[in-house]
Amino acid sequence: MATSGHTIKAFDEDLDRLRALISEMGGHAEHAIRESLRCLVQQDLDGAAKIVDEDKKLDLLEIETERRAVQLIALRAPMATDLRDVVAALKISSVVERIGDYAKNISKRVPLLESGGAIEPLSLLPEMGRMVTEMVHDVLNAFVERDAEAALQVIERDKAVDDFYNSIFRTLLTYMMENPNNIGKSAHLLFIAKNVERVGDHATNIGEMVYYAATGQHIMDRPKGDDEMMVEKI
Repeated sequence: MATSGHTIKAFDEDLDRLRALISEMGGHAEHAIRESLRCLVQQDLDGAAKIVDEDKKLDLLEIETERRAVQLIALRAPMATDLRDVVAALKISSVVERIGDYAKNISKRVPLLESGGAIEPLSLLPEMGRMVTEMVHDVLNAFVERDAEAALQVIERDKAVDDFYNSIFRTLLTYMMENPNNIGKSAHLLFIAKNVERVGDHATNIGEMVYYAATGQHIMDRPKGDDEMMVEKI
C-alpha cells in the first residue's frame, strides 16, 4: 500500500518532536554537569541541593520520550533508516538520563567536602567537566542533524577525557600518600572524577548510536592511540 504525503509529513513531525525532546534532555544534562562542578568548587550547598531536586525533570522527560517513541513505532510502523532513528532516540534518552544521574551524584558529595582546606586537584575538575559537556552537546547535535562524521569526531575526543582522568587520579593518589589527612577528601574527588569520566563514555556511546542510525553500520572498535575504528555494515 502506498504511503500518502500526509502520512510522511505526520511521521516527520513526530520524529522532529522526538529529536526536540532529546535536545531538551541534553540541555538539562549539560547544565546539571556544569552546575554540579561549579557548586563543588564554590561549595554552593544550596545550588547542589537544587541540582539533586531538578533531576526529576530529566526523569519525566525520559518517560515522555519513551512514550512518544513507542507510540511512533506502533502507529507509523517505520522501516529502515526511520526505524533506526526512532530506536536511537529511545536508547539515547536512557543514556542522557544516566548522565543527569552522574551530575546528581556529584552534587550529593558537595556537602561531604564542605569542611577542611582546599585540595589543588579540585581546580582541575571543571575543565574536565567542560570537555565532557561539550561532547554531550556536540553528539546530540549530531543526532538531530543525522551527522555520522560529527558523531565520529565526538568518539575520538573520549581519549583526551580518559587522559585527563588518569592525570587527576595520579595527582590525588600522590596527595593521599603525602598526607593521610587528605585521604577522605581525595577519595570523594576520585569518585567525582570517575563520574565525570563516565559522562564522556556515555557521550561516546551516544556517538556510536548516532553513527549506526545515520549509516546502518556498527562501530566494531573504538580508537586506542593510533588505531582506527572498524565498522561493520548491517
